[in-house]
Amino acid sequence: MAGLNKRTFQRIRVPLGFIFAVVFVVFSRPTPLMLLVGGTVAVIGLAIRAWASGHIQKAKVLATSGPYGYTRNPLYLGSFVLGVGFTIAAGVWWLALIFVALYLGIYLPVMRVEEDDISRIFGPEFDEYRRDVPMFLPRFKVWQRTAKRFDLALYLRYREYRASIGALIAMALLAAKSWYLG
Repeated sequence: MAGLNKRTFQRIRVPLGFIFAVVFVVFSRPTPLMLLVGGTVAVIGLAIRAWASGHIQKAKVLATSGPYGYTRNPLYLGSFVLGVGFTIAAGVWWLALIFVALYLGIYLPVMRVEEDDISRIFGPEFDEYRRDVPMFLPRFKVWQRTAKRFDLALYLRYREYRASIGALIAMALLAAKSWYLG
């Protein structure tokens, strides 16, 4: 990582995402069909993120309910699916390569740093969870059934709705570009 430590990736991931979004919009060649397909995939990513945000109490309780029973990083999985949706909507294959390279280059180190932090906070409880639940790609069987349900207050506290607003703005930009190019 030559000069960049893993914590640096935590700090730069959002600003870098905005920079990539600009590049993405500039080079995109969206069509109505690609907007429809990509928009549908993006909505699935937003739903995964929303579901996850209603089950996490950062650094207070180990999140194992909801999507956390299938993957240890559903927020990042949702972001990935959202990004795939935008990549499809953009209609340019090489943007997908850039997206995947940036995603893996930034979020994989971030997930590892966060795992170290979570391990220090929750110890053996997290170790057991880590042994049974995959880091990123979900498994099809839930780890443990819990009575904990989605908590709208958590969703609102973490302001997850901002992801939906940003996605709506980005899709509107792609739709405008599609109309302009059309």
